[in-house]
Amino acid sequence: MTGSHAISRLEHTKRVKASLRRFPVVAMVGPRQSGKTTLARAIKESWKGRIHWFDLEDPNDAVALAQPGLSLPGLKGLVVIDEIQRVPDLFPLLRVLADRKPLPARFLVLGSASGELMRQGSESLAGRVRFHELPGFSLNEVDGANWERLWLRGGFPKSYLAAREPDSFAWREAFIETFLERDIPNLGLRLPAPQLRRFWIMAAHYHGQTWNSSEVGRSLGLSDKTMLHHLQILEQTFMVRLLSPWHENVGKRLVKTPKFYVRDSGLFHALLGLKDEKALLQHPKLGASWEGFALEEVLKITGAGRNAFFWGTHGGAELDLFILDGNRRLGFEFKYSQAPSMTKSMHTAFSDLKLSRLVVVHPGNRAFALADKVEAVPLSMLEERI
Repeated sequence: MTGSHAISRLEHTKRVKASLRRFPVVAMVGPRQSGKTTLARAIKESWKGRIHWFDLEDPNDAVALAQPGLSLPGLKGLVVIDEIQRVPDLFPLLRVLADRKPLPARFLVLGSASGELMRQGSESLAGRVRFHELPGFSLNEVDGANWERLWLRGGFPKSYLAAREPDSFAWREAFIETFLERDIPNLGLRLPAPQLRRFWIMAAHYHGQTWNSSEVGRSLGLSDKTMLHHLQILEQTFMVRLLSPWHENVGKRLVKTPKFYVRDSGLFHALLGLKDEKALLQHPKLGASWEGFALEEVLKITGAGRNAFFWGTHGGAELDLFILDGNRRLGFEFKYSQAPSMTKSMHTAFSDLKLSRLVVVHPGNRAFALADKVEAVPLSMLEERI
């Protein structure tokens, strides 16, 4: 789990360039430090034509766009605007510029907050914008053989590529501090950083569990309204995932609260103070950590997005991940075991959900059948077996 090298993100680069050919505006969104600016620079290097680059964290560029109605209309080629969530008022102008014929410029905008950015973009640029989410590194980008390193350190490039384990952990701790003390205020949110930090650490203990807002609120002395606000901030900045429950009339009482995950496994480990592999393997949250890590990899491979759910009954049967993929109904279980076996809960889920296929993702090195249409698959072989 050592060493570092530059990692090419060719698949994301190809998709963004294809979107730029088809849409006047492409919005690349994702968490801070996930590599959006680096990817945009790679696109810039191969772009044929003029390039105009504005970084709204740079005071000079911010001044240059202080009157965007004067500075943007005359530009031709590719216009890149980084940290656009700082000036959401740009979206209505981009709509006007996107409707010009012939089209003199295309716009690549980068943002680190999904909520307001997505709402503004969707409302102002309906039919004119393609959103592309850039997460941290995925397994297919770092080589499947490096899954343990990716699991421990997470996918943020500077964490994954750090020369030593202590350097990676220190980077993640600094990221959390900067996120709370600088990034949140820069989004216009006035929250006490220590309060949000306590909330995030407490919430991390619910990783892989159904979310219990009132229980967390009582522990921290926060109102339900404050709790919801904190949770929305972490969700909209790509820090956490709330996986919706699947509801279908199958004659059983179903769990109706979402499951909570810290999206990056490295940040999850930092929040729990797990500095190395030994600490992780001895921790009670080992299984939950594996579940969250493998679940994110499946979602990156499938691109399921809003078609991803979990399923559970009050009788105790559950399925970690349920994906609707066209006519296919795919189920996933995540087991930190070299030799997972078929369980009663899996039988129930397969039957009740009418699954086309059930995949049990494990950390071993071989795939094997557990039952008809049920297969245990190593994480390192996941992309070729789904």
